[in-house]
Amino acid sequence: MYANSRDTIFALASAAGKSAVAVFRISGPGCSAALAALAPEARLPVRQAVVRILRHPGTREPIDRALITRFEAPSSFTGEDLVELSVTGGRAVVSATADALMLVPGLRSAEPGEFAWRAFVNGKIDLSEVEGLADLVDAETEAQRRQAQRIAGGALSRECEAIRALLIAAMATIEAQIDFSDVEDTGILTLDSVKRAGRAAMDRIDRALAGAKAAGRLREGFVVVIAGPPNVGKSTLINALAGRDVAITSPYAGTTRDLIEVFLDLRGYPVILVDTAGIRDAD
Repeated sequence: MYANSRDTIFALASAAGKSAVAVFRISGPGCSAALAALAPEARLPVRQAVVRILRHPGTREPIDRALITRFEAPSSFTGEDLVELSVTGGRAVVSATADALMLVPGLRSAEPGEFAWRAFVNGKIDLSEVEGLADLVDAETEAQRRQAQRIAGGALSRECEAIRALLIAAMATIEAQIDFSDVEDTGILTLDSVKRAGRAAMDRIDRALAGAKAAGRLREGFVVVIAGPPNVGKSTLINALAGRDVAITSPYAGTTRDLIEVFLDLRGYPVILVDTAGIRDAD
């Protein structure tokens, strides 16, 4: 899927653009070599943030004072040796740091999603947690954040594991009856206990599936269309809900001709309101 899972990769882990701080992440077996190239002679303890001067690997000119945090495998997000470089978030500093990293032998720019992929491959997170992490990055409202946090924190994984345990218990009961039917103690392993475990598993599966539709709607947001005859207050309503003038209001019919959309965070729920032209007979 990716070029080489044994490469040492780097990427800007914070948002693009000007900011106070920008964070670069490096992962792979070449982390020590990268640090030696950019921060020579610097003592960098594990899991401690230290301030060091980053230097250009060719000219040795200083780039910036960086906060460097080093993690050793497997105790990192990706399960590999990992380094985080926090530098000044100005565009020039970010560009110079990226250029310097590109000059380090054995380093390459990470492909989209490659850090999460390595964390998955190395058993640090499962697929549901990968999806939860992506949703957490995209979350725009409090309800979306809470849902994504639950999934990224392993809530779905734990539920699946509980269902799996119930089914294994039912299978074990059946196999015990088959293999040890002549042993007195197996009398407590009855068909009723198998049915109870199966029903419990089915109930949990049904609840999970029932919640999936609501979770999907929360992830995508609710689309609410305001429709009705001309001059009944549709545009006034959307302006009131948005708290600003997003649609033109007029005593004359036909002012709104195009769809007007506005995104709202209503008590943590994402809602897209759509104002429409009045419904009427036309020539």
